Amino acid sequence: MADYSEAYVAFDTSKLRNAVAIAEGGRTGEVRFLGDIDNTAVAVRRLVKKLSGKYTRLVFCYEAGPTGYGVQRLIRDLGYECTVVAPSLVPKKPGDRVKTNRRDAVALAKLMRAGELTAVWVPDERHEAMRDLTRARGMAVVDQRAKCQQVTALLLRLGRHYAGKSKWGKAHWAWLNRQELGQPEQRIVFEEMLLALRQAQERIKRLEEAIRAAVPEWSLEPVVTALMALRGIDLVSATVFLAEIGDLSRFRTPRELMGYLGLVPSENSTGETIRRGAITKAGNRRARRVLVESAWSYRYPPRVGRAKQLRVEAAPSAVRAIAWKAQIRLYARYRALLRRGKLKTVAITALARELAGFIWAISREVTPPLTQTN
Repeated sequence: MADYSEAYVAFDTSKLRNAVAIAEGGRTGEVRFLGDIDNTAVAVRRLVKKLSGKYTRLVFCYEAGPTGYGVQRLIRDLGYECTVVAPSLVPKKPGDRVKTNRRDAVALAKLMRAGELTAVWVPDERHEAMRDLTRARGMAVVDQRAKCQQVTALLLRLGRHYAGKSKWGKAHWAWLNRQELGQPEQRIVFEEMLLALRQAQERIKRLEEAIRAAVPEWSLEPVVTALMALRGIDLVSATVFLAEIGDLSRFRTPRELMGYLGLVPSENSTGETIRRGAITKAGNRRARRVLVESAWSYRYPPRVGRAKQLRVEAAPSAVRAIAWKAQIRLYARYRALLRRGKLKTVAITALARELAGFIWAISREVTPPLTQTN
């Protein structure tokens, strides 16, 4: 048995090989590079078995990245703790200009032993699948937007301008179908663009139907139903938000959720001088974008439309009270910010921050108390 009964093992992961370093427990414990292993389950099991025969306690870590959470789940199933680290929050020396897999693994092991690393939340396989589904829908929306811009750019170059108020509705599509281009080659290009656009729209519809079919079997379905009582949030946006954030009960206060979403002001203060700037934009950008888009609906006076009424009635009474309070509060907040001369975009960002607090409150109403204490 070694002098130290515990050790901290760090991986610098890549597609084919993982660099491995170890830091033995204690302030003076040895830190050394163990070498590279294949990025396979067999190689990881062999490494864990080898180290478990030497140390009574092992703690593993690696940075979150494109290789996913497979290593974490494998080590967890073997009965050991494995932390997935937030790469943006790993401390780095300002003067260090050399970066290699070996140095990164050694640095991670040292920082893990010192308790200087910040863990990310690791979803289970079902939750990760829901996240993949919502992200596929998001990519389809981006693809549709690009194809719309291509059609508009072609017509603009040919001097064709749509005089209607809104684009991509029935009237706009009817106008597009009436367009006759003089050159046959341009007509082919135009028809191909319209076909690609229709296919992108159909793809979005298919993915949204898949989301609707998957939500009833999801563990966070009660929270999705509850969030739909809020103005500006439907089934798709609620699912996207929860798929990105996960179980909201892990945030002890609404301010923690706001900070995680990057909706709190940045600060650069020293001594008696306090300087606050724009929002940090830290955390998950997809979830933050959902909140900002939803916050735009609070520009209007509080009301519950006919289509929204069914979603509100499906929520518990406590949730309905929070949703109505959010409408009153955020509309008044928006008007007050405009009177103070704030830009609309700044006001909407402030509303998105407060909307995160209302979402946190709703999640506490529908999340079982046992989960909230975890």
